[in-house]
Amino acid sequence: MTEWRRLGLPFEDAAIVVAVSGGADSMSLLLAIDDLRQRKKLDLRIVAAHFDHRLRHDSRTDLEFVSAFASERKIELAHAEWHERSAGNLEQNARRARYKFLLETAERLGAGHVLTAHTMNDQAETVLMNLIRGSGPGGLAGIEAVSHLRPIEDRDASPEGEPFLPFPSADVLLVRPMLSWAMRKDTEGFCRQNSLDFCLDPMNEDINFRRVWIRKVLIPMLAELNPKIVETLCQTAELQRRAFAPAREVGVKGSVNVAIKDDNGGGPLSVARLREAGPDAANDLVREWLRQNRGGLRGIGAKHIDAIVKLATTRKSGRVAELPGSTVTKTGGKLYWRQRKAEKG
Repeated sequence: MTEWRRLGLPFEDAAIVVAVSGGADSMSLLLAIDDLRQRKKLDLRIVAAHFDHRLRHDSRTDLEFVSAFASERKIELAHAEWHERSAGNLEQNARRARYKFLLETAERLGAGHVLTAHTMNDQAETVLMNLIRGSGPGGLAGIEAVSHLRPIEDRDASPEGEPFLPFPSADVLLVRPMLSWAMRKDTEGFCRQNSLDFCLDPMNEDINFRRVWIRKVLIPMLAELNPKIVETLCQTAELQRRAFAPAREVGVKGSVNVAIKDDNGGGPLSVARLREAGPDAANDLVREWLRQNRGGLRGIGAKHIDAIVKLATTRKSGRVAELPGSTVTKTGGKLYWRQRKAEKG
């Protein structure tokens, strides 16, 4: 209950949506929340939400399993299937579709919170994914325990682990109650302790998926050097989050202010402010400015940040820096971010 209170979750007179795949993590979360309700610690409307990606021929068995458990515990169930496939990264598109369903479910129910069962293992995997991609402090800070399900325009702007969605959003919070303290072995142990079965997804064994390769190959290799590598990576994420917070605060209250946007871009960033900030602070300000404009930093590496800082601070850098799907232009002592318009074919 301490973590529940710390995260600002409601105790009564509210509805919450709990994402449930049927795996050990989500089944543990749903069971724990329902136990709190049974013991009168919570007086909430609990809705289990299951999304079938239809990536396996037998995926419907997961829905049947979750449905049976929900019926036995008298928990409401919402479910949907993924029908609208699109080109591009399968993992990213599947995640986007799942969070779209979760948000729509929360809005339909008037729920202000969507809960997912991310653990410390998920945090460690995300930090490594972002490190491999060349992320800055924001990416190395990993997943937030509490974040907003909020819209973006750029399909590739979402940082790994954060569900930014390309459609209108109400003020719905995404909360991960187990992120800071539970590990995957804990959730599996909790299920066994309570004689609770859980689903096993064979796709979680396919190392052709980057996250699975990190989980099954890279982390065990790192564990040979540091048996507590998962805890260490989570600690690194927390330290990065604390270190990055002041720069983000400056970004919100100082010159990085993108409240006024046009149809194709966001508010400008002062070139003079970047020159005064110094190299490290300038990098942080640019990252936060891009985050606010794009909705995230997916696809943005150190070379892009350096190009923007160079654009602002030197006279030989020209007037435009190219980014994935967008550009930054220097005009009249200010930087302007613009998303490229899709070409009609």
